[in-house]
Amino acid sequence: MIRIAVISDSHGRLPRSVAEQAQDCSHILHAGDVVSACDLDELSLYGNLYAVRGNCDTWNEGVRDLAGFLRFRIGGVSFYMLHDCRYAPRDLQGIDAVVFGHTHLYSEEWRDGRLWLNPGSCGRPRNGDPATMAKITILDGKITEVRKIILEDEGN
Repeated sequence: MIRIAVISDSHGRLPRSVAEQAQDCSHILHAGDVVSACDLDELSLYGNLYAVRGNCDTWNEGVRDLAGFLRFRIGGVSFYMLHDCRYAPRDLQGIDAVVFGHTHLYSEEWRDGRLWLNPGSCGRPRNGDPATMAKITILDGKITEVRKIILEDEGN
């Protein structure tokens, strides 16, 4: 069994509760708008880190050179990760999950057998919404669980 912590839109305000939630995860995905390279350094302490550049990362040293998208496999599941899903390619053949951010709103949808997951914002939620992230569980090469995590209010 493989557990993956999924976050986005930390905007240089990585909550301590993300680290607590990542303790049982072997991989961490960050879908952009990291803003602070220090957050990437910290996240890499908890597991294998995959991160993409968001629109707010373009001007920040240490994160502006992140790839705009990544394709990778974890536990037999193929992922495509980018910041803004409007720029996802039309041909996603062979991709099991698309991970994105940008809207700061949690969404989880299965379309044509493919997971589309936005973990929401862990660092700058909007409109009074709570900070959120997600956890994915993979077993025998399949996603068996996607869980929304509401992070404790830390004054973000």
